[in-house]
Amino acid sequence: MSRFKGGGKIDSRAGFQTVEKKEPVPRGLLNAARKSGQLNLSGRCLTEVPQSVWRLNLDTPEEAQQNVAFGGSDRWWEQTDLTKLLLSSNKLEALSEDVRLLPALVVLDVHDNQINTLPKSIGELENLQKLSLSHNKLRELPEELWRLKNLRSLQLQQNLLQELPDGVGQLTNLDDLDLSNNELTTLPESVGELTNLVKLNLSYNKLKTLPLGISGLQSLKLLDCTRNQLESVPPVLANMVSLEQLYLRHNKLRILPEFPSCQALKELHLGNNQIEVVEPEHLSQLSALSVLELRDNKVKSLPDDITLLKGLERLDLANNDISSLPYALGNMPKLKMLTLDGNPLRAIRRDLLTKGTNELLKYLRSRIQEPPPGEDAPKDEPKTAMTLPSQAKINVHAIRTLKTLNYSEKQEASIPDEAFDAVDGSPVTSVNFSRNQLTELPPRIMELKDTLSDINLGFNKLTSIPPDLAVLKQLVQIDLRNNILTSLPLELEALTKLQTIILSFNRFKVFPDVLYRLFSLETILICNNQVGSIDATKLKGLDKLSTLDLQNNDIMHVPPELGNCTSLRTLLLEGNPFRNPRAAIMAKGTDALLEYLRSRIPT
Repeated sequence: MSRFKGGGKIDSRAGFQTVEKKEPVPRGLLNAARKSGQLNLSGRCLTEVPQSVWRLNLDTPEEAQQNVAFGGSDRWWEQTDLTKLLLSSNKLEALSEDVRLLPALVVLDVHDNQINTLPKSIGELENLQKLSLSHNKLRELPEELWRLKNLRSLQLQQNLLQELPDGVGQLTNLDDLDLSNNELTTLPESVGELTNLVKLNLSYNKLKTLPLGISGLQSLKLLDCTRNQLESVPPVLANMVSLEQLYLRHNKLRILPEFPSCQALKELHLGNNQIEVVEPEHLSQLSALSVLELRDNKVKSLPDDITLLKGLERLDLANNDISSLPYALGNMPKLKMLTLDGNPLRAIRRDLLTKGTNELLKYLRSRIQEPPPGEDAPKDEPKTAMTLPSQAKINVHAIRTLKTLNYSEKQEASIPDEAFDAVDGSPVTSVNFSRNQLTELPPRIMELKDTLSDINLGFNKLTSIPPDLAVLKQLVQIDLRNNILTSLPLELEALTKLQTIILSFNRFKVFPDVLYRLFSLETILICNNQVGSIDATKLKGLDKLSTLDLQNNDIMHVPPELGNCTSLRTLLLEGNPFRNPRAAIMAKGTDALLEYLRSRIPT
């Protein structure tokens, strides 16, 4: 009797507990999946998928064999078919043919495993819309895969694929195909049959050419061919009428392709090639272009026709062989960022290049349009000489014609009233008070609130920014580099048009919280501070953010969730004390860095 009381009860439960410990998938999780139609088994160190998962919608739950009464929520016979199965970040080397037992699957995610082969029965999942197979060891794909006629997203990046079968053209509903970081040397012509494809990522492969059939991708908006071995681009690429973003960085291109039909093209990235010449005919059809990146090429000059790109906002020409610029560049109405570092420019003073895009464009404009006689320009000055706005006490001409109030490089502790008096009602859009000794924001700057869009207060001694700055609601760009700032007021949240903020070389120890609330931001430069951390979840809310410079701060840990900030095109983290990601990962570029961070997100 004592054995029954003391040990019998324990023995029977101990046996039950032993069984539970061996179950890689808790029964409660399976029961919940029967109700929700979703099962997440990511990050469980699974080496194989248990039969209980494949047979989830076939077998009677064990509880149903033991109980006779069920509550409303326990009616197993009213179960939902499994539509979403997540098996990422395990140790799976293969998937069972029993995957066919889950025919209702809409999403199957097995990324970040060690899978080297796929079951033929995968072709029976006729409802499948999203299939993630990235970060595995696949060398080939079964022909049955091409039966998945409802598939919309196929993620195959970071595998060992050397070729893509012709059958891929049968996936006619596909809108997102990622083949990056494989070993592809060619693509089949049939890829052009994917007429609904919107996004195609071919980066980090070994492609030497693109198939002519690619011109059939009439819905394609983004094509990424970064880091291949392309020596040319087929002219038919110009027929892709929906194309908005084209990445051809790090290839072997010698000639800038022509895009006569790509009227929708907004971003063209051609950095790190061998392009020497930019011809007018290359530019004439790109009226919608907002970003042209030609850095690290061998371009020697720009044609005056660059002004045909009326919508251009960013022009990156760093590290080329350019010795002079067309002055007409200064008249490009939307140009916000012009990068020229690493060029042998002779006609432009080096210190002018360091002052930023606005100053440079003003200089170029001034070479076109000299001040009228008798207005600020010394009459005995040779006609070819130029008076920079900063050389006159107050350049009234700049205020009236360029809408610019420039009182920079005076090394003064305050801006005199006559500077603001000279505005005299003119609609000033740009203010440059950089390189002075200012310790506070000039109060009268608020008088320009209706028109001011660009303010440069860099290289001063500002220790704080007043909440009143939020009155300047038209601001698009703020340059506060090289001051003594440690924080920003939350009131700046009212600057709903702000696109660029430069906070480099200050004393921020905390990433300013207000930046997370400025949803219009496209560029944040906050390098060379003492920032210790960033909130990746909040940062993801900035869905327009494309450039984030956090170099040379005190960041000890890079949150993997930063990888979810997919709008980022430039993420700079060098010079921080964290150990991961390592330099080799960061050297691969922003896309690879974000992909790496996403793969480290715990599930």
